[in-house]
Amino acid sequence: MSDLRKLPVTVITGFLGSGKTTLITGLMQNPGGKRLAVVVNEFGDVGVDGEILKGCAIPDCPAENIMELSNGCICCTVADDFIPTIKALMALEPRPDHILIETSGLALPKPLLKAFDWPDIRSRITVDGVIALADAEAVAAGRFAPDVARVDAQRAADDSLDHETPLSEVFEDQIACADIVLLTKPDLAGPDGVARAKEIIAAEAPRPIPVIEVAEGVVDARVILGLEAAAEDDMAARPSHHDTPHDHDHDEFDSIAVEIPELSDPAALVRAIEGLAREHNILRVKGYAAVAGKPMRLLVQAVGARVRHQFDRPWGAGEARHGRLVVIAEHDDIRRDVIEAALGAARQPAE
Repeated sequence: MSDLRKLPVTVITGFLGSGKTTLITGLMQNPGGKRLAVVVNEFGDVGVDGEILKGCAIPDCPAENIMELSNGCICCTVADDFIPTIKALMALEPRPDHILIETSGLALPKPLLKAFDWPDIRSRITVDGVIALADAEAVAAGRFAPDVARVDAQRAADDSLDHETPLSEVFEDQIACADIVLLTKPDLAGPDGVARAKEIIAAEAPRPIPVIEVAEGVVDARVILGLEAAAEDDMAARPSHHDTPHDHDHDEFDSIAVEIPELSDPAALVRAIEGLAREHNILRVKGYAAVAGKPMRLLVQAVGARVRHQFDRPWGAGEARHGRLVVIAEHDDIRRDVIEAALGAARQPAE
């Protein structure tokens, strides 16, 4: 049993588009009687996940319990950002019963676990468990995440390269550090795809790890909270490609934010995003939009050319009805002029 006086923390990791925000939204709405706090680590300085989650706040997880870190990957900015944020959450009244940490899709979980060894929080915090989300369809295809196939093809075509792609290393580190793997979007993978994804995860895992299929982020809080893994004391069982000392570099990725006036046709926005993915190698688009004549905000989530959208909440009184999309891609593929031109038709204000 872990020290019951310690505040439990669950680290939720997974690649871009694996469903972390959807999972946390579900836990906020069905917390199993726990008062939750959430730390969201956005990629770059243009994040929207915190805004999405604050829109879902309820008494058991009020908006003041949701904090964003957007100054870089928390596995690289522990002292400057992460530790002060954890201290601020511990000082809340009433104190949370459990903290959820949503890492960015590019974060390596093991350096974050090492942060819990800091003297001023070690006696007060324990890592209850590390939950890794994996997109079943992408893993089954051997891509692990959207557009990795393109990177792998380049590597295979160049005989001078003999190392893994950065994306696959991140995936492997996330699986190796996990206490439970949630296999998301199993409906898109189908039974054969799910079986293949489980085989790949089992091959990458350094020890037997439970793998649970999860659709739409729905999972009983009792399954993933209260594991009492004390992961900060179990580092040797969680190997990493980055155990040897060197910097963890995210320079190969970049992101921009695009402001979107009120739309008349959401389908035009979907087509524009699909085109960006196919023609300009965009990995991820997420955010929200306003639709003329609709009182609800339109939530947009895209992984490659796979675009999903739904109305998530009413616009607030006095809230500006405009959208904001974050676009993430490899550094060389982020060209604001190209992206804004591709979204041009969809960004026209409604008549």
